[in-house]
Amino acid sequence: MDIHEYQAKEILARYGAKIAEGGLAYSPEESVQRAREIEGEVWVVKAQIHSGARGKAGGIKVCRTHEEVEAAAEGLLGRHLVTRQTGAAGKICSRVYVEAGTDIAKELYLCFLIDRSSERIVMVGSARGGMDIEELAGTDPGAIKKIHIEPAVGLQDFQVRDMAFFLGLDTAQLIHAVKTIKGCYRALRDLDASMLEINPLAVTGSGELIILDAKMSFDENALFRHHEIAELRDKSQGDSREVAAADQGLNYVGLDGDIGCMINGAGLAMATMDMIKLAGGKPANFLDVGGGASPERTEKAFRLVLADQGVKAMLVNIFAGINRCDWIAEGVIQAVRNIGMHVPLVVRLSGTNVEEGRRLIAASGLPIITADTLAEAAEKVVQACNAVIEKENEGKTDGNLG
Repeated sequence: MDIHEYQAKEILARYGAKIAEGGLAYSPEESVQRAREIEGEVWVVKAQIHSGARGKAGGIKVCRTHEEVEAAAEGLLGRHLVTRQTGAAGKICSRVYVEAGTDIAKELYLCFLIDRSSERIVMVGSARGGMDIEELAGTDPGAIKKIHIEPAVGLQDFQVRDMAFFLGLDTAQLIHAVKTIKGCYRALRDLDASMLEINPLAVTGSGELIILDAKMSFDENALFRHHEIAELRDKSQGDSREVAAADQGLNYVGLDGDIGCMINGAGLAMATMDMIKLAGGKPANFLDVGGGASPERTEKAFRLVLADQGVKAMLVNIFAGINRCDWIAEGVIQAVRNIGMHVPLVVRLSGTNVEEGRRLIAASGLPIITADTLAEAAEKVVQACNAVIEKENEGKTDGNLG
């Protein structure tokens, strides 16, 4: 789960990090009021969306008058910002953060994240902040330092000093650096965050360290331990399909293909999507209904997949171990009858009570295409999808001729 910049900053401030004075606004008028409350003559108006590279997309505006603050907020609120991380659809900006301008002498990069390959937290830093770390890693990997933290002992003082000196901080700034770096580590550890990125971490003209931008992501499986973090979720920033699935307890990831998938088991789902690609198709989603897919749960999954208007055909691939194929068949039949399928449906069942499941589908009289193997199912659903697309194209051609 991701949170907004202003939320991450509020968390880090509680852990001793210094942030610039700022306030949240939902309208241009509120933005001006926030600016009036902040001392100084320069303000920064920032779009609050779950994406990096906002500056390049016009989502960060430096203002020197209240009129400029109002105009900046008016131009951002309600706008879909498109960055290299959002895709073509972009993400809507429903709130802005108005922050005091900072006298920046130097910009640094600092990040903590879970390194699954080493099973440790890794601290990443660079003296060249304010730019894309991925680009820097490709052009000058020596400008980035990584320090792995042993979970059993935590972040050690010598590791903090090592990173601080690599960032080019002098001994006078070391106290600020230790407080900031250790505070960020504690926030990640205490709140079960999976990533904390500060870019930039600014050194001011007076030598202070101030967090100018922050991103935090959290392990959703640990949110039951942190209700205060779970409440920070902004559903408007997520894929509407994924939000709806999460509300129904389904594991769903939206993709950009046109073949809807309903599968039980993450491994089988990945294999199924690979087979669809191998057969020349493109999956529209990853959907794992789990091992206890009742008829009701199956119908919910169907509705979720078919809510995607881009789906041209659907594949159900179930291996019943804990579950039973006859239960799945009942759920499929119920879903098709209740929903009214408007796209071809291919069903492949295997495992417990598979013969009964196949008998139920055959006896239903519904136009369900069946398959015995995964490869056969993938080929049939791709063929069905291509037939739908071809028919749609013919309709468009006929319409143009008319």
